[in-house]
Amino acid sequence: MRYLAVIALVLLQMNPVAAQLRTIPGDAKRGELRHLNDMLVEVDGKQRRLSPGAQIRDPDNRLVVPSSLVQKREVKYRVDAQGMVHRVWILTPQEKAAK
Repeated sequence: MRYLAVIALVLLQMNPVAAQLRTIPGDAKRGELRHLNDMLVEVDGKQRRLSPGAQIRDPDNRLVVPSSLVQKREVKYRVDAQGMVHRVWILTPQEKAAK
């Protein structure tokens, strides 16, 4: 009975977001990104547009809105065929350390 109680407690404490696997593609570029306005961001000092349907993921792999990036963040990003920023991953401390 005690064993079942421990298992139930562990299952209740599990975070479904933590169960998601965070995979950053190998061709993603590294840079510093911050939001400027609307669909404009600054990547390494240059203005770039976000693509329609662009996704920005925080270190916990949750989607965030561009306007929450008022300060520069170290990221990995991919661009679409038109050169617009399409996918962004805000790096965790471990990902920052892995050059």
